[in-house]
Amino acid sequence: MEPIVWEWVNFLVRWLHVVTAIAWIGSSFYFIHLDLSLRRRDGLPNGAAGEAWQVHGGGFYNMMKYTVAPPELPEKLTWFKWEAYATWLSGFALLSVLYYHGAALYMIDPAVLDIPWWGAVLLSLGALGLGWHVYDRLCKSPLGKDDVKLAAAGFVFLVLVAWGLSHLFSGRAAMLHVGALIGTMMSANVFRIIIPNQTKAVAAMKAGQVPDPALGKQAKQRSLHNNYLTLPVVFLMISNHYPLAFGTRYSWVIVAVVLVVGAVIRHFFNSRHAGKPTPWWTWAVAAAGVAVIVGLSAAGTRTESAAAPARVEFAQVEEVVLSRCSMCHAAQPVWEGIGVAPRGVTLDSAEAISRHAPQIRVWAALSDAMPPGNVTGITPEERRLLAAWTDQLPR
Repeated sequence: MEPIVWEWVNFLVRWLHVVTAIAWIGSSFYFIHLDLSLRRRDGLPNGAAGEAWQVHGGGFYNMMKYTVAPPELPEKLTWFKWEAYATWLSGFALLSVLYYHGAALYMIDPAVLDIPWWGAVLLSLGALGLGWHVYDRLCKSPLGKDDVKLAAAGFVFLVLVAWGLSHLFSGRAAMLHVGALIGTMMSANVFRIIIPNQTKAVAAMKAGQVPDPALGKQAKQRSLHNNYLTLPVVFLMISNHYPLAFGTRYSWVIVAVVLVVGAVIRHFFNSRHAGKPTPWWTWAVAAAGVAVIVGLSAAGTRTESAAAPARVEFAQVEEVVLSRCSMCHAAQPVWEGIGVAPRGVTLDSAEAISRHAPQIRVWAALSDAMPPGNVTGITPEERRLLAAWTDQLPR
């Protein structure tokens, strides 16, 4: 029963994480849209930066924003914070259930760094904690006074993190941990900066004081960071399902390109919401970035190998698959902790191997996603043999 229980725990925690993330992203996108669509007019109350009229659900809404504080504090305030907290907590729970509990399979690749499971967990926790600290210090440094320079420094920092993690973890875990770090940065922005600053503003008003405008400015900067990082973090968090994203030679470069693609897409919508000229060029940049990603994913695995034979016999392929894959991908898996064949793919017969040739090509030949952590020791030459075999199959 244990594998079945863990499978359902994984599924339910993942479901919770997706639901909370939808709630957080939805509110984040809405408030950025609202903030950018505000317009000034004569007759607005003192301190109001602008207003926006909206229609939804059969009614009309008149929204106003006070950049510092309203003249009087309303009796009821709605705080938007639990979506962010719940997203991070459920995400960390999922990281623990899937990656920490299954570190040998999903985090450790002996060809990259041969460490015990607890070492991988400590590296993961250290990367999340240290990564937030570095980002926070960048924001509070003189760079933080210039949004463009800060964005450039943040981009370089995240690319270096992606490169560094690719030398610590398996490809799957490395890319996911970049996403986990960005998610940690975004949640910590809410927990450590945005909400505390808003709390200080409310406390100042209750004391009959005018809140410090710098508090709102700092919170808005972090909120804008969260907005531009949202699309990249979603890509990175679902990347573990797509081996050509995480299991190839230049996966860390793919992270760099995704950061750019996600940012320019958000820039398009933010510009539209603000009433600025539509930056159609952003879609050309995004399309070019996607083309680069596809090209990088075709570069092969992280290990070099000699050229495979011009002609591959099926018996050679069968021997590799049965010896490297069938302990998990079987009607009755023999690998401890795996109750059913992953994704329902069985590779314990000649007919099954032939039927799943496309999956073998993507997961084990063009990428090193399988076996996870290369626990069965498949060699680069064997991957090239599988690639050559799938190349010679009729399309």
